[in-house]
Amino acid sequence: MPGDVTRFAPSPTGFLHLGHAHAALFAAAHAVNGRFLLRIEDIDQTRCRPEYTAAVFDDLAWLGLHWEQPVRQQSQHLEDYRQALGTLEQLGVLYPCFCTRADIVREVGDIHRAPHGPDGVLYPGTCRGLSRAEAQERLDAGLPYALRLDVQQAQQMSGGPLLWTDRRQGVQRAEPQIFGDVVLARKDTPTSYHLAVTVDDALQGVTLVTRGQDLRAATDVHRLLQALLDLPTPDYQFHGLLCGPDGKRLAKRDQAKTLRAMRAEGLTARDVHTLAGF
Repeated sequence: MPGDVTRFAPSPTGFLHLGHAHAALFAAAHAVNGRFLLRIEDIDQTRCRPEYTAAVFDDLAWLGLHWEQPVRQQSQHLEDYRQALGTLEQLGVLYPCFCTRADIVREVGDIHRAPHGPDGVLYPGTCRGLSRAEAQERLDAGLPYALRLDVQQAQQMSGGPLLWTDRRQGVQRAEPQIFGDVVLARKDTPTSYHLAVTVDDALQGVTLVTRGQDLRAATDVHRLLQALLDLPTPDYQFHGLLCGPDGKRLAKRDQAKTLRAMRAEGLTARDVHTLAGF
């Protein structure tokens, strides 16, 4: 019986740390008798750098991992995301949003009491009610905008309850409304994380998505997009998050010690496997 197709999909915005090693080894371990893919999620061209991409390849090879070629880099496949956006536009579930963060804060009032979702304060829907003429006038004026998913409208079009399978906890019911009207693209960026990973996983034939528990809720948005775009739904499995001595999750923004630094200190790949729980 063939095994699963899994993937490790880092963003090259810094060097990999122990948490990344855990995620990569977890995905590879679940591809036994199957296929393990590496994907570079480099849509954010303001933060992604070629040297970090090169370091991803080097660090993972040092860990002893092997992946299929060619490696998919999102920045080289923008047309795939534009096509998906075109489908969603034809369905009538997208609308342009011209609100800045300051506009949203003013609209919601007390941000501590405003409704929150996994990504923070829920967008209050200010631009959802703009007429086509009003929206077009602002687009013609060249104003910055984001394309948001009208989640309520999208759910009505999705055709009933949306289900997905957690390999450990069984069948789950998606509740994408907890995110509100998520951003799927911006004026100068033709995709978001949510749209890109959904399209990529389908195009690459991924059958098991492995993720950290911090991204579990995002699965509900991805399940809605799968329904709208008529894409297959993989299974999902989630792993815990590694924490530092301070109890905080390892993260690039907190300058978590990198695999490169560990290598420089003399640790072996086997040492890092052990530290990462494998």
